[in-house]
Amino acid sequence: MPRIALVTDSTASLPAEVAAARGIVVVPLQVVIGAEVHDEGSPGATPETVAEALREFRPVSTSRPAPAHLRQVYERAAADGAEAIVSIHLSGEMSGTFESAQLAAAEVSVPVLAVDSRQVGVATGYAVLAAADCLEAGGSAEEAAAAARERAARCSSLFYVDSLEYLRRGGRIGAAAALFGGALAVKPLLQIADGRVAMLEKVRTSARALGRLEELAVAAAGEDEVDVCVAHLASPDRAGQLATRLGQRLAGNLDGREVWCGELGAVLGAHVGPGMLAVCIAPRLA
Repeated sequence: MPRIALVTDSTASLPAEVAAARGIVVVPLQVVIGAEVHDEGSPGATPETVAEALREFRPVSTSRPAPAHLRQVYERAAADGAEAIVSIHLSGEMSGTFESAQLAAAEVSVPVLAVDSRQVGVATGYAVLAAADCLEAGGSAEEAAAAARERAARCSSLFYVDSLEYLRRGGRIGAAAALFGGALAVKPLLQIADGRVAMLEKVRTSARALGRLEELAVAAAGEDEVDVCVAHLASPDRAGQLATRLGQRLAGNLDGREVWCGELGAVLGAHVGPGMLAVCIAPRLA
């Protein structure tokens, strides 16, 4: 049975212990705060440092891993015995990371299947875990890549932001949409649709928006067996409350599993701003 390595990037939001236990290699994206460049997850690029920099109006941007860096990761896996590699990343519409993976794959000594999840955050992480399940069951690299694409396509990624300004700064939404939301004091509910940030609903108050986010998450789960994650940036109390309510309302869908709840990584946090609250509903594969 050929050994197949599994690679993803830090925006997949996989806990370090989960990645280590499943043998998943995680490549960091970078956060640029002022003139300082930090790998995501390092002391200089935590959710807390990003939230503080955004509040203080310091320049914050992000950067993809260079193709040369990914090539080194792939060659290291090959040197360790991998005969093929599946590399799963956040949406190519949102980041150049998938393009870097494609460029690196063309220069590596073993086959590399680069997968565009068309998702962000933990939805990409769930896709990676689906690939890991497939490989552990004896699946091929092609089957693992297909499992990742299928699970990512099933995921619903829903989120609330206090302001559209941070998404505008990062070029993830247009200036007109951000201006419209600010002028009307709209609290936007957003989704990932076809790999991009898309407006879902516009609600007048944050309380109503968060209530509506809960309802949309429950509706997205339907009758499916699902995994659920609540993520936030600098809003732990609201996230914890939402996770508790979803755990209660979706107990039948979860089959004893807990709702994951944690702070969004620094790279994604840089684009949504403090106060963001997100829910990922991830139906399981049969």
